[in-house]
Amino acid sequence: MESDTWALLQSLMSLRKTTPPEFPNPRELLATNPYTPPATLAQSIMHSSPLLSELVVVREWLHDSAPSPTMLDPGATNGYWRFTRNAVLQGKRTGRTGAGLVGELDPDAVNRDGIEEKGLAPDDAVYDKAVLQALYAHVRAGQLEDAVELCRKANQPWRATSIRGALLFQWRAIANEPREVDAMDDEDAEDCQQWRGNVRRRLWKKVCSQAALSTTLSPTERALYAALAPTTQTSISLKAVARTWEDHLWALVSLACEERLSVGLASIERDCFWENGLGALEGGAAVLAPREADDEAEEEWENEVVHALEALSNIQVSEGAPADNPYHVSQLHIILDRTDALLEAFASGLQEGTYVSSPEYTTMTRFFAHLCLFLQMIDMPVSPFATQIILEAYLQVLEAAGQRELIAMYAGALGDNAVERYALFLTSLELSADIHERRLALTRARDHGLDIERVAIVTAERTIEKAFTILPQTRGPLPFVYGLEPPPTEPEWLLVRSIEWTTFLEATYDTALEQTNVILRYFLGHGRVQVAKSLLEMLPPELGTLREPEEEAAEYMHYCQFFGVWDALARVGECEALEQPQMNKDTRAAWLDDYKTLIEQAREQVEKLLTTDWLVSDADARGPGAKRHRDLVRIRQIYVPELILRLHAILVSSRSRIPENLKHALALVNIVADSRYRLYDDFSGQVGRRLGDYLGAVRQAILASLEGGGSDPFRILTV
Repeated sequence: MESDTWALLQSLMSLRKTTPPEFPNPRELLATNPYTPPATLAQSIMHSSPLLSELVVVREWLHDSAPSPTMLDPGATNGYWRFTRNAVLQGKRTGRTGAGLVGELDPDAVNRDGIEEKGLAPDDAVYDKAVLQALYAHVRAGQLEDAVELCRKANQPWRATSIRGALLFQWRAIANEPREVDAMDDEDAEDCQQWRGNVRRRLWKKVCSQAALSTTLSPTERALYAALAPTTQTSISLKAVARTWEDHLWALVSLACEERLSVGLASIERDCFWENGLGALEGGAAVLAPREADDEAEEEWENEVVHALEALSNIQVSEGAPADNPYHVSQLHIILDRTDALLEAFASGLQEGTYVSSPEYTTMTRFFAHLCLFLQMIDMPVSPFATQIILEAYLQVLEAAGQRELIAMYAGALGDNAVERYALFLTSLELSADIHERRLALTRARDHGLDIERVAIVTAERTIEKAFTILPQTRGPLPFVYGLEPPPTEPEWLLVRSIEWTTFLEATYDTALEQTNVILRYFLGHGRVQVAKSLLEMLPPELGTLREPEEEAAEYMHYCQFFGVWDALARVGECEALEQPQMNKDTRAAWLDDYKTLIEQAREQVEKLLTTDWLVSDADARGPGAKRHRDLVRIRQIYVPELILRLHAILVSSRSRIPENLKHALALVNIVADSRYRLYDDFSGQVGRRLGDYLGAVRQAILASLEGGGSDPFRILTV
């Protein structure tokens, strides 16, 4: 049904979107040539009526989508009523006629009035019934020539003649039809001289109508004649055999086309030789009727057809899908040229959740999404609001089905909302996609016309926002920093990997720089040094070369400096752990040299960090950058005391191997006490980070300086 709907849509839209060819009015044709054949006049009538042209297209579509008549082929026969003929001949020879059997063999013998009800031999009756059903199926499929051929094979030439009577009379040799002479081959030239069709079609139609209303004929035969020449009176016979919704639509469309054609030909029959004979010539040139009268008749007919089509939305069917099937509803709206109302109704149902539980939800959402895109492509009016709702629903279907490669293509059709919607999809990937899948998904945005830079930025922003809604806020007591941290949680890892989106493209590095600082502030503010370090290791080295924005670049460099210091202190601890009691003299000397070098490097780096306004913000604590200012102050309160205490502990603990380190430990006090750096302000009232804790450690260092003897605790500073 979906493919049939697309075929209907393509056929009708091709007609509606193309400029119709110039075709003279029927009266103009007759005024020029009263011998114009009815077939040519019928073409003119069709071209003069847009609705009739569309109905003809719909009828052809119904013919193409009709069930194949080959399934009903009755097969070949050995003669005309062979079994009945043999029985009749046998009866004449023996003088005993079979009971209930016809006595004549003419086609009307079964239905002739004035005799008792008689019929054919059972085998012939069954074959005749199969022939009628196959003939009706051929007519239903628009295959008149095949029906004629079937009649000939069944040895019923009178039926072939009856069926061919449906063809309008045509004689191209006397018709004013434009054709290219050079393009005509010998076969076309010979065909042009031949006439075909029914010269007395009006009389034939009257006879067909009487046959369709005859109660002596079977329902199938009555429907056959009603289908060949549909009228308002015979439509009851046609509808009697209509089983499906498509059958009812075909009956209605066939009737509407035939009625409009009959009215059109009747209005000009006085001026047509083939309808009025010599009277058309004696009356002189055809008189052009007022256009207003034709327009009024056309409008009245159109209103009747529209009302009849609308009634199909509630018709009951005995077979196939009901009238309220989504495809039948769509087909009816397409025929009535109400696709905008169709899409709005479906979008409204999506909003109300009407279709969510339907087993056809996925299929119908896909169909309507493609319908929106198709109508947009051919510049047909489509409600932007309805389109957005339908495409959004289909995107959710694709996401649920895991068809990630299609998301960008359909999101790109959302117009102004395309970037935001595709970014929402990329955000929904969370941790399910690795870095290569993320890069590929982002690249698809460019392939389908989206601003890839905006998509990357918005995706990163939405991912960060999503992670922050799950993670605890940065507030409360300052955390303690442990050497062994627990592995990152899923929300923490989501926050770390959010930076991937803005590091795929060099054009978004400035945004990546800003977002990196935000993430680092969060992790360092929670004491998650190792998680923050893993983020830094994911970043491209080019990020460190950026100079704009200046404030963000400076903050990023401070973080790089911090992790350099942190690693230097860690290397000292690792080197210290390598000392073994069983070391020989040379090995110990080499180890001590490395140990001394690492401590010296760590001391210099820590002192440099402490004396260079590390993460000191000039922003107003109450202005727009208030949160950033608070976060930086919190980070300094966590790590400045931590670095001071750790460096002090390393220097004091290594004094037995490197005596001058005790001097460096006491010299560090001067840096902490220097009002230029105000490091004492970074000590808090929390246990382990109080200034008193550091002074207690300094006191122990001073006492350690007396271990070598003497009473001057500051003598070590002058040695």
